[in-house]
Amino acid sequence: MFEVVKRDGLARIGKFQTRSGVLETPALLPVVNPKICTVSPRELYEEFGFRAIITNSYIIKNNPELKAKAQEVGLHEMLDFPGVIMTDSGTFQSHMYGEVEVTNEEMVGFQKNIGTDIGTVLDIFTEPYWTKEQTADSIEITLERTKEACDMKGDMMINGVIQGSVYQDLREYCARSMAPMDVDVHPIGGVVPLMEQYRYLELVDVVISSKRGLNPNRPVHLFGAGHPMVLALAVLMGCDLFDSASYAKFARDDRMMFIDGTYRLQDMQSLDCNCPACRGLTLEALRKMEKKEKERTIAKHNLYQITNELALVKRYVREGRLWELAEMRCRSHPALLDALRRLEEHWDFMERYDPISRDGAMFYTGAETRGRPVFGRYISRLWDRYIPATDKAALFYDEDSKPYSRAMAADFNRARKAGYTPVVVSPFGPVPAELDELYPIAQSVFPKILDSDTLIESESLTVNFLEHKFTETINGSDITDDGTEVYDPDMIRAKAVSRYQFGIDATDALFRGKIELVISKNTGKIRNVISDGEHILSMRAGDGLYTLRKEGADRIVSAVPAPFMRVRVSDDAVPFVSEGKNVFCQFVTECDKELRPMEEAIVTDGNDKVIATGRMILVAEEISSFKKGVAVKVRSGAGDET
Repeated sequence: MFEVVKRDGLARIGKFQTRSGVLETPALLPVVNPKICTVSPRELYEEFGFRAIITNSYIIKNNPELKAKAQEVGLHEMLDFPGVIMTDSGTFQSHMYGEVEVTNEEMVGFQKNIGTDIGTVLDIFTEPYWTKEQTADSIEITLERTKEACDMKGDMMINGVIQGSVYQDLREYCARSMAPMDVDVHPIGGVVPLMEQYRYLELVDVVISSKRGLNPNRPVHLFGAGHPMVLALAVLMGCDLFDSASYAKFARDDRMMFIDGTYRLQDMQSLDCNCPACRGLTLEALRKMEKKEKERTIAKHNLYQITNELALVKRYVREGRLWELAEMRCRSHPALLDALRRLEEHWDFMERYDPISRDGAMFYTGAETRGRPVFGRYISRLWDRYIPATDKAALFYDEDSKPYSRAMAADFNRARKAGYTPVVVSPFGPVPAELDELYPIAQSVFPKILDSDTLIESESLTVNFLEHKFTETINGSDITDDGTEVYDPDMIRAKAVSRYQFGIDATDALFRGKIELVISKNTGKIRNVISDGEHILSMRAGDGLYTLRKEGADRIVSAVPAPFMRVRVSDDAVPFVSEGKNVFCQFVTECDKELRPMEEAIVTDGNDKVIATGRMILVAEEISSFKKGVAVKVRSGAGDET
């Protein structure tokens, strides 16, 4: 059972229920070689806090002593590890050294027999250089073996490994074919050669194409990805589990892991590390250690680097800032920067899971920041949903003071009186004055000196926008005379934000009859929207977007056909949701596929009657697949609206 408790786009903090306890994701599983314990499993659990490890069942099965002990006392007692244990099947050995002398049925049965928590199918490892035909044939074997493993797994969880070499269509096909199977975890396999050769650009295509086809209610394990420098990017793409044998392998070669790469001890100029393994050590002292002691010290250092980075990744996910961390980490190597840039080509998929708003400011880290889904979404909605108050635009330039309508109040007022709509050229592109307080425009921080790519893109978007929306454009500084046009900037803003957030048809339904705006005396900002005496909307100070009241939801439901903005629940859930209880996945019968995380949602019963309003936590694809977890965080139900 897997439950998402916090998310930032595809990245998620989850609870994965196993028979050996609940594992919080994202999590890394150190690889334990049962014949070479550089750091013991008990130390991994107690000293480093790892709650899961991975070991190789093929090695155990082919060592008479290990096999006998595992069968006698079980895998957990043999390894002295109280947490979750995953086992590999021998696929890698088969790939590296020739066909292993066991069958899929034997390996799955053996893993089950020794008490493995999560076993692995004997899949076919697909190399990046394989032909498409060769890859496709091997996938069919992997699918057959996965189905066989599901039929015989019993209470052991099973890994359904996604293969497909570098072919995106085959990766997605493999993932979709496994989606209906009784699989518990989905490792993405065959990627170690890509990472060893720094082909991170292709790794992005492999991961995203696999994610497109996978059932979202299962953890995704990126096999062989355990270096701290790739964790932020991998979690950003929606990977939940990782494993690392490198911490020990590198240590045997005197190689030390850091977040910006791996360095040989002999080439290092200083030991600038304060982890518990290195604390108090000099570089010279480490070099002079006896080999086994040095190997163990470096292995522990590598593990601390991994745990520290993973903890930081989790913090950034919880704060809704993982994009920033990934952008910073990807600048540690040109190949990783390529990967970050390739993500922009998967904008359509990434945007579906990207929240409509985040807490706190959005920090710009470089030209790649423009590849975040929030940029494309803003421009898309501006093109499709914005209706200017006039057909003439007055152009102004970002002077690093936000919101623009307050920093340039006198200039905007002069433009409005002359019959012009103020439009600011910003790093996002064009920003009409009435949209300058909504997320992410006002909640973003850019350097004063922008890179040329951002400047060029911003100006290009602005020119296209002006040509598309206005018949005339002048520079705002050219307006010198006071005009006589009468306008209401608050009303213009109230409608423009509604169109941007809910769409044109919903806004027409909301803003009908006599409209009154309640303005904050302290901030001068819109607080509430009253229509014909009904409180329909409240504007949030933090992100400049609306919360939807039940009266407003009733109007939208009456005017815009389902499933628009709807999350329909079963009859059993209606009484609880009506009282303000959250909507859980298992009670949702239908959901608008266009709703994004943190977007306003209308909860209805089977007759399309509004019973509550709230904000989305998951999206439609996730809600339909999860058996547990909150789908909509309800603000108020029909029974407790005041």
